[in-house]
Amino acid sequence: MTEYRIEKDTMGDVKVPRDAYYGAQTQRAVENFPVSGQRLPRYFVAAIAHLKSACAEVNLALKPARMTPELCRMIQDACARVAEGGLDAEFPIDVFQTGSGTSTNMNANEVLANLCNEKAGGQRGVYKPIHPNDHVNMGQSSNDIIPTTSHLAALLAIHRDLKPALDQLATSLEKKAKEFDGIVKLGRTHLMDAVPVRMGQEFGGYAMQVRKGWEQIERASKGLEEMAIGGTATGTGINSHPEFAKRVCALLEKKLGIPVREARDHFEAQGGRDDMAMVSGALKGLACSLMKIANDVRWMGSGPFGGLAELQIPDLQPGSSIMPGKVNPVMSEMLTQIAAQVIGNDAVITIGAQGGNFELNVMIPVMIANLLSSIAILANGSRLFAARCVDGLKANADKCADLLEKSPISATALNPIIGYDRAAKLIKEALAKKASVKQLAIDQGLITKEQADKVFDFRKMTEPGETGVGAG
Repeated sequence: MTEYRIEKDTMGDVKVPRDAYYGAQTQRAVENFPVSGQRLPRYFVAAIAHLKSACAEVNLALKPARMTPELCRMIQDACARVAEGGLDAEFPIDVFQTGSGTSTNMNANEVLANLCNEKAGGQRGVYKPIHPNDHVNMGQSSNDIIPTTSHLAALLAIHRDLKPALDQLATSLEKKAKEFDGIVKLGRTHLMDAVPVRMGQEFGGYAMQVRKGWEQIERASKGLEEMAIGGTATGTGINSHPEFAKRVCALLEKKLGIPVREARDHFEAQGGRDDMAMVSGALKGLACSLMKIANDVRWMGSGPFGGLAELQIPDLQPGSSIMPGKVNPVMSEMLTQIAAQVIGNDAVITIGAQGGNFELNVMIPVMIANLLSSIAILANGSRLFAARCVDGLKANADKCADLLEKSPISATALNPIIGYDRAAKLIKEALAKKASVKQLAIDQGLITKEQADKVFDFRKMTEPGETGVGAG
């Protein structure tokens, strides 16, 4: 049986679980929003603790100081406990809540105040000597705290999780590009045979997609470096010291090791969420690249008898409950599902970015929840795909060579010698007779055998130049 304590807030009595570090306003939100069971992610909780700690330190450092060293120390100690984890259960409010995130800001204020007061010998729910609003929230408003926390959380997740994961995937693909450089295979456009390519060239292209994806994310995330802190309720900065925002940002940058600066315009920083939408768009672009890469890998690994079978994909788990020995491209399937989810998350964030009315956007919790979700699953998926799929890929050189030899599309190399129309006729004839296009060209006197040996150099076809000009 849960035991309760009675707290009072500006609206009256509230029954709060006795052992909870959160208080009345958090409990009201828990009761008002039992929607999904989905809470704001760990990075968000850590970020709000880092932010509150920096705010306390600046309030002490201002001249005159706005709080005593003892109060500042207690708040910072409590923030450190929250940032480290272990108290996430004290942040129970559903993502689908008040659009400003006011409930979550007060949740943090109450938890931190109760941690402080308990350490000072007081009781949970009795806000002495530290009050959630007067001390923990000093110089702040939910309307600048929640946007700032959102930016901080996203930047931390991007730099600490996503960047190394994408580097791992790109590096794995680059290693395969070198390993597979000597394997010449059919190119494919429109899923139909095309002129030869090297498998290494394909994997080099995949690696570049990932590298460029990170570059786009890095560029887009520059906007997240601007922080709304200091704007308080509407962007005017009421009840905030003129140097407060600048000092808080300097502390955050130093302690977290990420670029952070005061917003150039506080009305934009609180009324708009365009920066989050732009980052989400870059994440969606990466998702599209990963979808393409994963699908190419499973196409090349299809078979082993009825498909392309140009790649051997690592065997990770049984692929069927009824067909013994069947193995499926599970890591590619995992990655394509992640890509689909990220694209869906971007749709939510796009709608959310339109949810600003006058001086405040009121879709922030669902936007940051989806943004952090996209970052997390892209990071985890990229890392797993690299380690459990790409690193173990093996090329089937014999199969690649066999398909290449059988395809008459290599007659494209004859264009400079016999022209497009004659080459097209030769290809159709080779298909009809199931014959070698090279041998047909020799038999019909279109080229000599010496010319044919030079023209039908498949490796040379994978490089710029006209293979037939001057041959023989």
